[in-house]
Amino acid sequence: MSRTVLFHELGGPEVLRLEDVAPAEPGPGEVRIAVEAIGVNRAEALFRSGNYIEAVRSFPGRLGQEAAGVIEAVGPGVEGLTAGQPVSVVPAFSQNDYAVYAEQAVVPAAAVLHRPEGTGPVEGAAVWMPHLTAYGALVETGGMRPGDTVVINAASSSVGLAAIHLADRMGATPIALTRTAAKKDALLKEGAAAVVVTESEGVAEGILAATGGRGADLVFDAVAGPGVRELASVIVPDGWLLIYGALSGQPTPYPALELGMPAVNIRTYLIFETTTHPDRLRRAAAFVSSGLRSGAFRPVVSRTFELDAVADAHRYLESNEQIGKIVLTVPR
Repeated sequence: MSRTVLFHELGGPEVLRLEDVAPAEPGPGEVRIAVEAIGVNRAEALFRSGNYIEAVRSFPGRLGQEAAGVIEAVGPGVEGLTAGQPVSVVPAFSQNDYAVYAEQAVVPAAAVLHRPEGTGPVEGAAVWMPHLTAYGALVETGGMRPGDTVVINAASSSVGLAAIHLADRMGATPIALTRTAAKKDALLKEGAAAVVVTESEGVAEGILAATGGRGADLVFDAVAGPGVRELASVIVPDGWLLIYGALSGQPTPYPALELGMPAVNIRTYLIFETTTHPDRLRRAAAFVSSGLRSGAFRPVVSRTFELDAVADAHRYLESNEQIGKIVLTVPR
């Protein structure tokens, strides 16, 4: 039997249950993973509570799109993957169809990446989602180039930190936004060129001060809501406002239609644009792997919890106290 996290109703972390489930055999195009570590993401908390971009189709629901482990079995038609290989699973599927909060998990082979040598399970469960999200949005979509300035909202998240590392490696200048001063020193240590503390500084004023009045080429925003007006106002003409989250929980205006706003490109971004597109995923994986080998990229893990403390991990996620990634470990 495989201990598996299930939830039988929508709600807070308290609805999560660890139950024994018979492990499935992988079908065509699938592999079964002995899970060693699991990346905890905001998407799972939203799915669990009924606030995600897709609804739970049936109960009990399952969770998880990011993990590291070892291949146990390979289904028909799978090439390039064999039993015994250490791998990572990246978000490339619906949690209604597959899930990795478990001791064993069947996942699509297309969502599996070889784990770089020297990358342990915790790191392997923490590095891919953040860096693939940042790379796909900023490089593939936004076309970030050396010399660009990128403003990163919610910068202490795992994706925000990956975006800082990515900008540094590309020769761009990362400016971090954070709500309070508590995380400012950590963001500077991670490579931010400047930090704007939004509860005590004007956002636009802080960004303009940090850029010598020029503004930003790209804004990478996980918050959305009314604040996009101020962010859009400091983007250079033909720059990019890339929205990949909605942490504010408030309606988001479309500032490009408002008088006085500069001509900017505004769009939402989902990691699935990268992970479900074979060529984009190939490029992103090669870029991230090279960054891992050089030391330019590394996962920042805030805290680990064992699988049976999954509810505590979700409570910690929702506290917003973390700097970086939360990871579940699976004792063997």
